[in-house]
Amino acid sequence: MGTKDRVGPSVPGEPTLDTRAEYDYQGGAVHRPGLVADLTDRIEGDVRFDEYSRQLYATDASAYEVMPVGVVFPRTTDDVASIQRYCAEREIPVLPRGGGTSLAGQTVNEAVVLDFTRYMDDVLSTDPEGQTARVQAGTYIGDMNAEFASEGLKFAPDPAYGDKSAVAGAIGNNSTGSHSLKYGKTDAYVESCEVVLADGTVTEFGEVDVDRLREDGDPDGDLEAQIYAEVARIIDEDSDLVEERFPDLKRNVSGYNLDRLIEEAETGTVNLARLLAGSEGTLATITEAEVSLEPVPETKSLALLAYPDLIAAMEDVAPILEHDPSAVEVLDDTLLDLAGDTEEFGPLVDAIVPEGTGAMLLVEFYADTDDEGRQKVADLIADRLDDGTSELEPSADRTTTDAAINAFDAQEAHGDDERSRFWKLRKSGNPILLGRTTDAKHASFIEDTAVPPENLPEYVADFQDLLEDVGTFAAFYAHAGPGCLHIRPLVNTKTTEGLAQFEEIAERATDLVVEYGGSVSGEHGDGRARTPFNRKLYGDDLWDTFQGLKTAFDPDWLLNPGNVCGDHDMTEHLRFDPDYEFDLGLEPTLEWDNENGMQGMVELCHGCGGCRGPQETTGGVMCPTFRATEEEITATRGRANMLRQAMSGDLPADPTSEEFLDEVLDLCIGCKGCAKDCPSEVDLAKLKAEVKHEHHERDGPSLRDRVFANVDRLFPIASLTAPVSNWAQELPGTGLIAEKVLGVARERSFPTFHRETFVDWFASYDQPVGPDAEHRALVFPDTYTNYNHPEAGKAAVRVLNAAGVHVEVPSDVKDSGRAAHSKGFLDKVAEHARHNVDVLAPRVAEGNDVVVVEPSEAVMFQTDYLDALSGDDVERVAANTYGVLEYLDVNDLDTGIAFDAPAESITYHGHCHQKSTSRAHHAASVMRTAGYEVDNLDSTCCGMAGSFGYEAEHYSLSRAIGSLLMDQIRDSPGEVTVASGASCRGQLDSFLGSEPPHPIQKVHEALAE
Repeated sequence: MGTKDRVGPSVPGEPTLDTRAEYDYQGGAVHRPGLVADLTDRIEGDVRFDEYSRQLYATDASAYEVMPVGVVFPRTTDDVASIQRYCAEREIPVLPRGGGTSLAGQTVNEAVVLDFTRYMDDVLSTDPEGQTARVQAGTYIGDMNAEFASEGLKFAPDPAYGDKSAVAGAIGNNSTGSHSLKYGKTDAYVESCEVVLADGTVTEFGEVDVDRLREDGDPDGDLEAQIYAEVARIIDEDSDLVEERFPDLKRNVSGYNLDRLIEEAETGTVNLARLLAGSEGTLATITEAEVSLEPVPETKSLALLAYPDLIAAMEDVAPILEHDPSAVEVLDDTLLDLAGDTEEFGPLVDAIVPEGTGAMLLVEFYADTDDEGRQKVADLIADRLDDGTSELEPSADRTTTDAAINAFDAQEAHGDDERSRFWKLRKSGNPILLGRTTDAKHASFIEDTAVPPENLPEYVADFQDLLEDVGTFAAFYAHAGPGCLHIRPLVNTKTTEGLAQFEEIAERATDLVVEYGGSVSGEHGDGRARTPFNRKLYGDDLWDTFQGLKTAFDPDWLLNPGNVCGDHDMTEHLRFDPDYEFDLGLEPTLEWDNENGMQGMVELCHGCGGCRGPQETTGGVMCPTFRATEEEITATRGRANMLRQAMSGDLPADPTSEEFLDEVLDLCIGCKGCAKDCPSEVDLAKLKAEVKHEHHERDGPSLRDRVFANVDRLFPIASLTAPVSNWAQELPGTGLIAEKVLGVARERSFPTFHRETFVDWFASYDQPVGPDAEHRALVFPDTYTNYNHPEAGKAAVRVLNAAGVHVEVPSDVKDSGRAAHSKGFLDKVAEHARHNVDVLAPRVAEGNDVVVVEPSEAVMFQTDYLDALSGDDVERVAANTYGVLEYLDVNDLDTGIAFDAPAESITYHGHCHQKSTSRAHHAASVMRTAGYEVDNLDSTCCGMAGSFGYEAEHYSLSRAIGSLLMDQIRDSPGEVTVASGASCRGQLDSFLGSEPPHPIQKVHEALAE
């Protein structure tokens, strides 16, 4: 975090546009190359106006796409002031942006985008006693909370993607989250802000006496005096109007934050920084903020209540609020049914959703002690469950409401793991809804309308009627407690009919919101989606007040123009509209088992920014290259958007060209983390393989790609000539020659080759378990285990024997094709897959399982073969293939082994491919059974990624990613580091000075004599 050097890709920083091109805005023409040169001369930060960078910032997490003028990464407040002063003089719009996670389109515009998350992301100071902190605009909320955790404090608002959202973005959107019942909105925690005004003036906004506003305000003075004058005028003249028209609602973030202004004015003092909350960068640009913090609750307890239908659940919200919960979240039957059909959430639905459930409410309580938390849950269940079942007697002072009792089932959760299961079900909504690969999407445009909780039953019933009338449906989920439901209708804006639905739903939803005393935005802001409806919500007079305030702050309307009180049309600048065209430009080689095939995957990214999370606070695998570089183009979102934009013609580039591959896809290391960690499960590794394959077909592969894709042919020769092949690597000048000829980094050492291969060893091995054993395993001799790490294979065989498993090592199989897959040689992958399936399928049908030592090779059989082939045989082989430790754990074989482990604690780094398929935990489980203490790291890719870390141009980035892993290893209490992947062990060897063992080797060490 903070201003620092980052090792990363060669992202284009110079303009690639025609030097004659001009940028035209509201009649003012600006010569673009001159603009780039001028800004570069004026600031310390980075200036990027090239086509690729502009396209990267054309989207956010909304349904919208607008090409910006350019992108700037300021380093200091002086940079921001210089940019805004320069742009104001030339009437060029400016848009401040954080993580780009906004859902209403407020962070895309035809403007110079200022990305604060690259350099201006420091926690500047903290005051634990005063419970405040001073932070820069681009600081991630997750980073902030990690910094305050040791003091037992946190920034209270908790938007769903807070670990990828910047604090100034939270202020700009007036963000909140699941716990707004306790904490309210961001504005309550803003103490002061350093801001840059539209003309480049730097000032501090905080508390100020209303009398001072009146005295210092001057409509004809400087910009700050004009702002003071207009704020004083609103307080003096429009207070009654604000009180009359603003909804009485905890979760209103529509329009400017005038209700808080008027409320504070009654005390004689207002905080102008809080006026910026919800302003979406239209009033001033925040560069620093002082925020107040809240204590982290001591403990929590949960109840999960089941209802026959959604309306019954909504009727119970108001009575539940009398129990003072910290959160009340809803899931309807649409989401529960969809969740039940998924591999990830299906078992959870089966376990905790009773039959006949039409909706569920998750109710959470904060408590100082576990007993207190249990009592709060007991009181709730006794009050709201129709049969009164509870493990504890309700307290004598509980309140029983007169409302009908609708819940027919209740479950409790008090421990961390139990609560996580309940929250996992609640959070299933996002990935399920965003995982659709059809043309119709669950678009975000009315997803956070809010009404008073007591009006929810009638409002939801009317909304359901609206959707039925329009001819679609939606899922209803999220924040029932404060009345802010996430409602995402299924619409296809690629068609004129779908676009008409889109607009009609928004119009009629606004009418319902007004009728029931609500707001068109209770959480996600106005942006392009909801700005047009603020006039209907507030009326013409308040609309004029909004515009007057905007003009006082920004006389030329250059700060994120159009938002809050501007002229946006919600049907314009959509990412997908009736004019949208798409040309895949290739015939897919792999199987794409989803609606719309490969196109559906290309269009799947919705821009939430989940791939942009820092390792320290986010965990998971995705996205290692972004974590090392903090460049948008190295995140899954950046690559996915660029691929879609190229195939839709927005980006004038051939996605199979050398240029596009180098600029966009080259740094995807194929970790597969996005296939699991991304809420939409965008599989960039698979997309890259298809595009790379097509590039080979058209232009031919490079020599280096051929070499790395065919290691299965080279390794046998190196093994046969060992130890000479190993000595040759040590000869002076060998590394330099490899770098000059093949582009292999001279700093890297190739693996050691063994003359006796794993297959050779097994041929003479006399195993103690006969073929009539209950469990029989075909240990696949993958290339790396066979030639480079036979000791891991030997350990695997001996441990399997100790578990009573009969082992065979088939010698008539081919290399799995993993290396070829990583380089896009999909024809070779299909050839090897077909051969191996033909050899193994009959043996599997006879009762044998396929067991693989190298994790990436196991995943090749388990998932990638299903992309390369179809049919019963490949499905049978995939279903019966296991990593060796997975095999022991899944079949509970390790519990029957006699262990006598040495007294060691282990730090375990699982392979990213295993993590992407939720299989990495098995190794930790088996090692614990063997008697070790195991710290199972929540780590990203090691950075070696097969051949990636060997390639000269990628060496520094590979090391930068590896250093993230090393930081975790150094912080781990483990005495011994182990890693399952051969690449991982090679990378760690370069850091540690010795190669860590495979986990199966530690299990083998623990075998009793």
